[in-house]
Amino acid sequence: MNHPITIRDFSAKTAQGDTIQLGKYFGDVLLIVNTATECGLATQFQALQQIHERYSSAGFSVLGFPCNQFGAQEPKDDEDVLKVCRDELNLTFPIFAKVNVKGKDAHPLFKWLVSETSGILGSQIKWNFAKFLVDRNGRVVKRYAPTTKPEEIVSDIERLIASSQY
Repeated sequence: MNHPITIRDFSAKTAQGDTIQLGKYFGDVLLIVNTATECGLATQFQALQQIHERYSSAGFSVLGFPCNQFGAQEPKDDEDVLKVCRDELNLTFPIFAKVNVKGKDAHPLFKWLVSETSGILGSQIKWNFAKFLVDRNGRVVKRYAPTTKPEEIVSDIERLIASSQY
Protein backbone atom coordinates (compact mmCIF):
# COMPACT_ATOMS: atom_id res chain seq x y z
CA MET A 1 0.00 0.00 0.00
CA ASN A 2 1.45 3.34 -1.00
CA HIS A 3 1.57 6.10 1.55
CA PRO A 4 1.02 9.75 0.66
CA ILE A 5 4.25 11.57 -0.08
CA THR A 6 5.46 13.67 2.85
CA ILE A 7 8.64 15.46 3.90
CA ARG A 8 9.91 12.04 5.10
CA ASP A 9 10.36 10.95 1.50
CA PHE A 10 13.15 13.43 0.75
CA SER A 11 16.78 14.00 1.53
CA ALA A 12 18.97 17.02 0.88
CA LYS A 13 22.60 18.01 1.14
CA THR A 14 23.53 20.50 3.81
CA ALA A 15 25.76 23.43 2.93
CA GLN A 16 28.56 21.42 4.58
CA GLY A 17 28.01 18.57 2.09
CA ASP A 18 26.31 16.03 4.36
CA THR A 19 23.17 14.33 3.09
CA ILE A 20 20.36 14.28 5.63
CA GLN A 21 16.93 12.73 5.58
CA LEU A 22 14.31 15.46 5.84
CA GLY A 23 12.24 13.01 7.86
CA LYS A 24 14.26 14.26 10.82
CA TYR A 25 11.91 17.27 10.68
CA PHE A 26 8.77 15.12 10.70
CA GLY A 27 6.65 16.33 13.62
CA ASP A 28 7.80 19.94 13.17
CA VAL A 29 6.04 22.76 11.38
CA LEU A 30 8.37 23.91 8.58
CA LEU A 31 8.72 26.97 6.39
CA ILE A 32 10.80 25.93 3.37
CA VAL A 33 12.25 28.87 1.45
CA ASN A 34 14.38 29.14 -1.69
CA THR A 35 16.87 31.87 -0.86
CA ALA A 36 19.52 34.06 -2.47
CA THR A 37 21.88 36.32 -0.54
CA GLU A 38 22.17 38.87 -3.36
CA CYS A 39 18.43 39.16 -4.03
CA GLY A 40 16.54 42.36 -3.30
CA LEU A 41 14.22 40.24 -1.15
CA ALA A 42 17.16 39.12 1.02
CA THR A 43 15.94 41.64 3.58
CA GLN A 44 13.50 38.83 4.50
CA PHE A 45 16.34 36.83 6.07
CA GLN A 46 16.10 38.79 9.33
CA ALA A 47 12.34 38.27 9.66
CA LEU A 48 12.78 34.57 8.87
CA GLN A 49 15.42 34.35 11.60
CA GLN A 50 13.19 36.12 14.12
CA ILE A 51 10.30 33.75 13.39
CA HIS A 52 12.64 30.75 13.58
CA GLU A 53 13.92 31.89 16.99
CA ARG A 54 10.47 32.75 18.30
CA TYR A 55 8.86 29.39 17.48
CA SER A 56 11.72 26.85 17.41
CA SER A 57 10.97 25.72 20.97
CA ALA A 58 7.40 24.93 19.82
CA GLY A 59 8.60 22.58 17.06
CA PHE A 60 9.03 25.01 14.17
CA SER A 61 11.93 25.53 11.79
CA VAL A 62 12.78 27.57 8.73
CA LEU A 63 14.74 25.58 6.12
CA GLY A 64 16.74 27.67 3.64
CA PHE A 65 17.61 26.34 0.19
CA PRO A 66 19.88 28.71 -1.76
CA CYS A 67 19.17 28.91 -5.48
CA ASN A 68 20.93 30.68 -8.35
CA GLN A 69 18.18 30.27 -10.98
CA PHE A 70 16.69 33.75 -10.69
CA GLY A 71 18.84 36.63 -11.86
CA ALA A 72 22.04 34.78 -10.82
CA GLN A 73 21.50 36.21 -7.33
CA GLU A 74 23.26 33.37 -5.52
CA PRO A 75 26.57 33.00 -7.38
CA LYS A 76 28.56 31.94 -4.29
CA ASP A 77 29.52 28.35 -3.59
CA ASP A 78 27.90 26.53 -0.66
CA GLU A 79 30.73 27.34 1.75
CA ASP A 80 30.57 31.08 0.99
CA VAL A 81 26.76 31.11 1.16
CA LEU A 82 26.93 29.51 4.60
CA LYS A 83 29.61 31.99 5.69
CA VAL A 84 27.40 34.96 4.70
CA CYS A 85 24.35 33.40 6.35
CA ARG A 86 26.14 32.59 9.61
CA ASP A 87 28.75 35.36 9.96
CA GLU A 88 27.08 38.36 8.32
CA LEU A 89 23.36 37.64 8.67
CA ASN A 90 23.62 35.68 11.97
CA LEU A 91 21.17 33.04 10.79
CA THR A 92 20.78 29.93 12.92
CA PHE A 93 18.18 28.04 10.88
CA PRO A 94 19.40 25.22 8.60
CA ILE A 95 20.95 26.29 5.30
CA PHE A 96 21.20 23.58 2.68
CA ALA A 97 23.38 23.23 -0.40
CA LYS A 98 22.36 25.21 -3.47
CA VAL A 99 19.57 23.58 -5.46
CA ASN A 100 17.57 24.15 -8.59
CA VAL A 101 13.92 24.78 -7.80
CA LYS A 102 12.52 24.73 -11.34
CA GLY A 103 13.12 22.91 -14.59
CA LYS A 104 14.11 19.34 -15.30
CA ASP A 105 16.98 19.49 -12.80
CA ALA A 106 14.83 20.80 -9.95
CA HIS A 107 15.49 19.14 -6.61
CA PRO A 108 12.84 16.44 -5.96
CA LEU A 109 11.73 18.30 -2.82
CA PHE A 110 10.82 21.38 -4.85
CA LYS A 111 9.15 19.31 -7.57
CA TRP A 112 6.94 17.90 -4.82
CA LEU A 113 6.34 21.27 -3.12
CA VAL A 114 5.11 22.89 -6.33
CA SER A 115 3.05 19.84 -7.30
CA GLU A 116 1.19 20.16 -3.99
CA THR A 117 0.45 23.87 -4.35
CA SER A 118 -0.39 26.40 -6.98
CA GLY A 119 1.12 29.77 -7.61
CA ILE A 120 0.92 32.55 -10.15
CA LEU A 121 2.98 30.48 -12.58
CA GLY A 122 1.21 27.23 -11.75
CA SER A 123 3.85 24.66 -10.94
CA GLN A 124 6.69 27.11 -11.49
CA ILE A 125 8.40 29.04 -8.73
CA LYS A 126 8.38 32.69 -9.72
CA TRP A 127 11.48 34.03 -7.91
CA ASN A 128 13.72 33.75 -4.87
CA PHE A 129 12.02 33.60 -1.47
CA ALA A 130 9.02 31.51 -2.47
CA LYS A 131 7.82 29.95 0.77
CA PHE A 132 6.11 26.65 1.52
CA LEU A 133 4.46 25.88 4.86
CA VAL A 134 4.55 22.22 5.89
CA ASP A 135 2.54 20.80 8.81
CA ARG A 136 3.67 18.37 11.52
CA ASN A 137 2.47 15.47 9.38
CA GLY A 138 4.96 16.46 6.68
CA ARG A 139 2.31 17.71 4.24
CA VAL A 140 2.37 20.98 2.33
CA VAL A 141 -0.31 23.29 3.67
CA LYS A 142 0.25 26.54 1.80
CA ARG A 143 2.51 28.35 -0.64
CA TYR A 144 3.42 32.03 -0.39
CA ALA A 145 4.69 34.40 -3.04
CA PRO A 146 8.28 35.66 -2.89
CA THR A 147 6.99 39.12 -1.96
CA THR A 148 4.93 37.81 0.97
CA LYS A 149 6.71 39.07 4.06
CA PRO A 150 7.52 36.38 6.63
CA GLU A 151 5.66 38.30 9.33
CA GLU A 152 2.48 37.92 7.23
CA ILE A 153 2.78 34.14 7.64
CA VAL A 154 3.00 34.15 11.45
CA SER A 155 -0.72 33.60 12.05
CA ASP A 156 -0.66 30.51 9.79
CA ILE A 157 2.44 29.21 11.60
CA GLU A 158 0.84 29.79 15.00
CA ARG A 159 -2.34 28.01 13.91
CA LEU A 160 -0.34 24.94 12.79
CA ILE A 161 1.78 24.92 15.93
CA ALA A 162 -1.35 25.07 18.09
CA SER A 163 -3.43 22.54 16.18
CA SER A 164 -1.12 20.13 14.41
CA GLN A 165 -0.75 16.71 15.93
CA TYR A 166 1.14 13.85 14.35
